[in-house]
Amino acid sequence: MSKKNQIIKNFDPNGLGNIDHIFALPFDKDTADLILLPVPWEVTVSYEAGTAKGPEHIKNASVQVDLYQKDIIDAWKMGIHMLPIHEDLFSKSEENRTKAEQYISLLEEGKEDSKEGSDLSKAINTACTEMVEWVKKESLEILNKGKLLGLVGGDHSTPLGAVHALASQNESFGVLQLDAHMDFRKAYENFTYSHASISYNMLQEVPQIEKLVQVGIRDFCEEEVKFAESQGDRVSIFYDEDIKVGMFEGESWTIICDRIIKELPDKVYISFDIDGLRPELCPNTGTPVPGGLSYSEVIYLLTKLVKNGKKIIGFDLNEVAPGENTDWNGNVGARILYRLCNLMGVSQGRLEWDESL
Repeated sequence: MSKKNQIIKNFDPNGLGNIDHIFALPFDKDTADLILLPVPWEVTVSYEAGTAKGPEHIKNASVQVDLYQKDIIDAWKMGIHMLPIHEDLFSKSEENRTKAEQYISLLEEGKEDSKEGSDLSKAINTACTEMVEWVKKESLEILNKGKLLGLVGGDHSTPLGAVHALASQNESFGVLQLDAHMDFRKAYENFTYSHASISYNMLQEVPQIEKLVQVGIRDFCEEEVKFAESQGDRVSIFYDEDIKVGMFEGESWTIICDRIIKELPDKVYISFDIDGLRPELCPNTGTPVPGGLSYSEVIYLLTKLVKNGKKIIGFDLNEVAPGENTDWNGNVGARILYRLCNLMGVSQGRLEWDESL
């Protein structure tokens, strides 16, 4: 009997489990099919901080998630494992976050071109570039072992390296971005790898992305709209306001989801900024915005995506942040993360739907 089968035989999915592991599952990096890469980074966040603690926050909350999925057979048996949180990376994030705050103060005073400002900007951009390269290296190590890859941020700048890694193994794919923001700002606040620039950077640096589909968008500037328009058919945006107007006037969510899914190619990377949800579901995220998607709407869309034959090649969940005396953001994030993992497993043939339902 293989080590993994022995683990499965001895594990009680209805019991307490290993509370030191994600979802209290018993798997390690060798026996899990899906590996989660935590990236505790938030150097360029421009409003509220805390997302660097997102991976740990989600991990702690995940032990409360029940493992049974009524539509996916024995979902937990695929095996999910989160790698240890890289403390040096977290420390570098904290150090450079302080530098970013100092630089933004200079920027607001019109002193960004001073020697101090130039030195700070250079140091921050160097650190962020190193983070992107680190994520790419770690992602490739996971993928080259035949594992499925999910990334847990951190702010929304963190997945770029993972997308580069996946692009090295996939000639063409689409990106489904669930988000309140377009993230099409070029070097926002002069930070090349800003959390507000992730979608711009993906399109500029990863030609393998044939289509970017954004859903839930409701906070953006004119520059971003014009950039989206300049991309032609490569970008499709489902604005939150348009979604709501359609629903108010009688259009069903299933029809809207069909339109979203139709825009995507067969291979899909999912980039999930938790602020795409209604703010009551993520009140501590870095930049909450009124409006947004409900939890059930998101789960329905993602499930329908896989049932329509789309293959999830990777995903990220980011911008989850702990709040004072509450683990609500982590609770919501952990449940979305578990469903993302299992849906990716089905799409990759590692798990099966329960066809009796």
